[in-house]
Amino acid sequence: MAARANPFRLDGKNVIATGGASGIGRAIAETFAGSGAFVHIVDLNGEQAGEVARGIAESGGQAAAHRCDATDESNVEQTLAEIASRGRIDILVNSVGMAHIGRLDTTSPADFDRVFRVNVRSFYLCMRAAAERMKEQGGGVILNLASIAGSSGIPDRFAYSMSKGAVIAMTFSVAKDFLAHNVRCNCISPARIHTPFVDGFLKNNYPGREQEMFRVLSAAQPIGRMGSPNEVASLALFLCSDEAGFITGTDYPIDGGFFNLR
Repeated sequence: MAARANPFRLDGKNVIATGGASGIGRAIAETFAGSGAFVHIVDLNGEQAGEVARGIAESGGQAAAHRCDATDESNVEQTLAEIASRGRIDILVNSVGMAHIGRLDTTSPADFDRVFRVNVRSFYLCMRAAAERMKEQGGGVILNLASIAGSSGIPDRFAYSMSKGAVIAMTFSVAKDFLAHNVRCNCISPARIHTPFVDGFLKNNYPGREQEMFRVLSAAQPIGRMGSPNEVASLALFLCSDEAGFITGTDYPIDGGFFNLR
């Protein structure tokens, strides 16, 4: 049998990419659009989402920008209803997120609630709004961005690790409960990926020591470097494509050997 040309295509698919205006979410939006999908970029920063959508259009792709607070139930439902009115929701990729440094004893209740709201509640609301529509239309794909922090011990990341562990658990639960409705649900667990998010994190938490800490964080991966957003986007593209139709309920590490080779 001849090999298929251009595998992992998403032609004719409608995709929602939350957090799609920057970092990994942006790389996913651009990669998916480049593979034939119409990408709805859903982000709290509507202006930046619009810039990404315009860039995709200038490159010959199709995209639309939607300003949305993914932690707000009514805002999420309104946004997804608007998108659904234009056609199917074939794929939902959740990549909204925030970082937090702190142990159990140094994490305030306010910080804990804030991390939970952004990193867990937003995923819950978007999956809840999308999954029912996918069920009604006969299927779909959900992909969540988790983290290796959700399944391995990382110092000073109590609340962040909690939130990403919740994302992994929600992924498994949704995969099980919606299996009969032809909805696949997986998650990706990156190690450190070099994004503007990382640069901002270093600036805010290690002022004056950014380069030093960048080297330290890079060296923590056995492979000797941070990953790139495009590397995560390539894995996301495979998992959301029809070629991955036999894969559901799985957490995929993309970590430069961090989990098994430390």
